[in-house]
Amino acid sequence: MEKIIRNIKLKVSNHINSEKAYIKRLVFPLKLFPIKLLIYLIYYPLKIVFRFTVAILKILLDTIVFPFKSLKNFLKAIFFIAVTLYMLASFFVIADYLRKNYGWYTKFLCNVGLNDRLRNSVVRVVGGYSEGTGFFIDNDKVLTNFHVIEGEPSPKIILPDGKFEIVTNIIGDSDADMAILTIDKKYPDKVLKLMDRVSLMDEEPLISVGYPMGTDLPGVVTIQKGNFMAYRDSKYNKTSFIQTDIVLTQGMSGGPLVDSCGEVVGINTLGIGGNSLFITSDSYNYLKGSFSDKDVAKISLDPSKSPEDAVRAMYVYLKTRNMEKGFEILSQEYLQKTNIEEWTNRFTDIIDVDVIESRKDEHLKNTVYVKFSTKNWDGQEVDYHYYEGTWQTVLEDGIWKMNKSNIKEIANPSF
Repeated sequence: MEKIIRNIKLKVSNHINSEKAYIKRLVFPLKLFPIKLLIYLIYYPLKIVFRFTVAILKILLDTIVFPFKSLKNFLKAIFFIAVTLYMLASFFVIADYLRKNYGWYTKFLCNVGLNDRLRNSVVRVVGGYSEGTGFFIDNDKVLTNFHVIEGEPSPKIILPDGKFEIVTNIIGDSDADMAILTIDKKYPDKVLKLMDRVSLMDEEPLISVGYPMGTDLPGVVTIQKGNFMAYRDSKYNKTSFIQTDIVLTQGMSGGPLVDSCGEVVGINTLGIGGNSLFITSDSYNYLKGSFSDKDVAKISLDPSKSPEDAVRAMYVYLKTRNMEKGFEILSQEYLQKTNIEEWTNRFTDIIDVDVIESRKDEHLKNTVYVKFSTKNWDGQEVDYHYYEGTWQTVLEDGIWKMNKSNIKEIANPSF
């Protein structure tokens, strides 16, 4: 045992002495050290490359000669060639599958949980004149098509869990067919990322998300898959489009078009036959700075003008969920029977009111005959209700106020 230890120590000592001698020869004399270092930096890499090349050539030569040494070697070579060709063919098949189903090889794993993310982030946009889809691009901002909210001053955002939010601000561009809806509450977990610069491969798979048929088709959002076909531009349009073979239907407008990783590349816009067009996210990024409320529908109300205007104003306040304003045009007599909390709770499920007619009653003083309909949200789908009757009004503090009502729901209205 002692002899083994002495041998090990001797070998270590010899190695250390050898290294010391090598360093001494390299460094001294000092004036030659830079030249030696430069030579070594050139010599050793070249030596490694030469030896590697020779080794590769030997392997290639042995490989070529191997099958001809014996019948057994020849059969082995045939077997290995067949296995290699099979593996190469499998690789190309897998690569083609990844390209067709995920767009590119780097997108293979990033779609894990994508459907759940889309179901959580895409919302319904409901108004009195139209319904569509939208998606969060910021904590409190939803992007949709302008034609979804055109003529509608107070659309509602219905979240995937069935709750709805009031839109407090709208800006957009009707020519570009895009609008941004702002709400008071923030939802950072629902935000989808827009691709800064859209770049898609031929036939890259894409996913469109929306609510076909609007609230007439209850349930979760619809997720459709298709493939990129082409980019479309026209001098008559402010925006660029992506064309796919996805079939868009009414109600899906304003929803997102995403790649396999969930990045938004476009906005559902138009479906014709088996082809659909989507505004590119490039167009949104380019135009969003010019969005304004210029084309957005405005509400003009004046309860002091006439009893008819006061009745119309009250129902518009209900439509816009401006409950404080609506409560202010109730008469002192009416207020003896309610308070703002009780009165507001009567209308918690109303998401839209459409005043069909509001005119002065010919036989009763300060009385208004009114017809209207409401959209009520039950957490899953819309219920439609129709009403008609009269409101007796009274002038208080220069404003016509609601005093007594005789409103009845109509099951099968002629209007």
